[in-house]
Amino acid sequence: MNMKKIMTILFAVIAIALTAQAQLVQPVKWAGAIEGDSIHLTATIEDGWHLNIIELGDGFYMDEYEGTFTETVAKADTIRVRYNACDDKMCTAPETWEFVASTPNTSLASAASASTATESAKSLWWIFVMGLLGGLLAIFTPCVWPIIPMTVSFFIKRGGAAKGTTNAQVVRDAILYGLSIVIIYVGLGLLVTLIFGASALNALSTNAVVNIIFFLILVLFAASFFGAFEITLPSSWSTALNSKSSNTTGFLSILLMAFTLVIVSFSCTGPIIGTLLVEAAGKSILAPAMGMLGFALALALPFSLFAMFPSVLKKLPKSGGWMNTFKVTLAFLELALALKFLSVADLAYGWHILDREVFVSLWIIIFSLLGCYLLGWISFPHDDEDHRKTSVTRFFLAVISLSFAMYMVPGLWGAPLRAISAFAPPMSTQDWVMTSGAAPANSQLPITNTQYTTMTNNGGQITFTDYDEGMAYAKENNMPVFLDFNGFGCVNCRKMEAAVLSKPEVAEHMHKYVLISLIVDDKTKLPEPITIEENGKTVTLKTIGDKWSYVQRTEYQSNAQPYYMQLDADGNRIVETSYAYDEDIEKFLNWLKY
Repeated sequence: MNMKKIMTILFAVIAIALTAQAQLVQPVKWAGAIEGDSIHLTATIEDGWHLNIIELGDGFYMDEYEGTFTETVAKADTIRVRYNACDDKMCTAPETWEFVASTPNTSLASAASASTATESAKSLWWIFVMGLLGGLLAIFTPCVWPIIPMTVSFFIKRGGAAKGTTNAQVVRDAILYGLSIVIIYVGLGLLVTLIFGASALNALSTNAVVNIIFFLILVLFAASFFGAFEITLPSSWSTALNSKSSNTTGFLSILLMAFTLVIVSFSCTGPIIGTLLVEAAGKSILAPAMGMLGFALALALPFSLFAMFPSVLKKLPKSGGWMNTFKVTLAFLELALALKFLSVADLAYGWHILDREVFVSLWIIIFSLLGCYLLGWISFPHDDEDHRKTSVTRFFLAVISLSFAMYMVPGLWGAPLRAISAFAPPMSTQDWVMTSGAAPANSQLPITNTQYTTMTNNGGQITFTDYDEGMAYAKENNMPVFLDFNGFGCVNCRKMEAAVLSKPEVAEHMHKYVLISLIVDDKTKLPEPITIEENGKTVTLKTIGDKWSYVQRTEYQSNAQPYYMQLDADGNRIVETSYAYDEDIEKFLNWLKY
């Protein structure tokens, strides 16, 4: 098999996966046509999905449609349809499609639909970039760095090239070797998706028990990097592959060599790959493969590059104690990241062992210790004697780490800490919050009914975690409602809270609302399970999160978080459009009614 065929197969696999991703986010295709004084609208719905028409023109629809939806309406310059689609596992976010009469027989994708596709693309590219960074980090570990000159020397000897020169065979073998690494890791990413499935990966990423497992895995990886032990695959695997590659020729021999590299370097690359796959879980069907593609491209680059330019090898830093310093630094970062997953489980089950100030305290300690380590004040088992001598590079890295630790200190007293908002628990878990200035007028609103067991008054913001209680309070005090569907494991929810909702100019308006915050992944058991019919199936709601997730799906035709709505005291929409993740403060203020 030549390299052209291999490249064709690889890109075909990626193209198919990308096509599958695009179909997932657009299960409904719209078309419109002018027929005399009317406009005929048609929606073609993919099998397994049903369409919910929320609004068509000035009319509201709440029925479900399958197969094909058709409607004839009076001719107008522009006809807008607000809708979403659901299958038996999920619902898409509400979108607006519009038909412009001046361009007959055409359809224009809505800004919402474009936004959905854009966010999906951004998510994939972010995972790719994370993989790329992970691969670059893996290069400098003790399991990979020393292998580079040995592998390049093998290619040069195999090609019969003189020292410091290259030839076509060496370059070809090096490129094939790099391509083999890409194929192996992308195959691993696709295998993860095939085994678990996209919907299962999403469920895993938000499941509290699985988040505990992720936490334990990352702590295990961190301990390995600290030097407590090494995570290795059976040595017989690498021996067998090495022997097999020696007895074969062509691309198969190079592919087996790449497999040997993957196995031999696993003790260093395993924690990085594991962290990457954990982060990719639930992002999209293609995310694991995209993450592995970025990782493999970065990891393969030096092997191919130095084989083409072998003289550059002489200028590379020699293996030494700096590589263990690099590993230990990664261990500190793994440990900090692990706390994020424990936090999701802690919030979901209501243990309150990792409230916001505890989480921030642990991060302050971790990054302070990292700074001390980089300065040579503490050491680990595999550090050499030179570790105590602080280099200029390590000094500046220590300054960054210690400065970051100092930055987080005000968070112990309620500072928003926007830089870590995606990781830290929500502000509502903070027990000690210092505020300054007078609270807004409605902060003194009395609790006129003792049944309000889920009410809190956070600096004047009246907040409920139960829909019925919140609506009853709004009715009693004639106040509008800000309905907030979010989740303990929702990263974008934390970002919105830190970057938008906590801003003074926004809080000034938010205090005019009763905030009802409904957590869709709250694992608190309901007093009694609730059995309902949904999409022709019997579903049992067992937890509070199940209940609020069901409300969001059925009442608002969405299951994405964050999801915001403005209601009056009777539960009617004040503003017809919802608001999702968007950190544009001006846009959010323009959306608010009050």
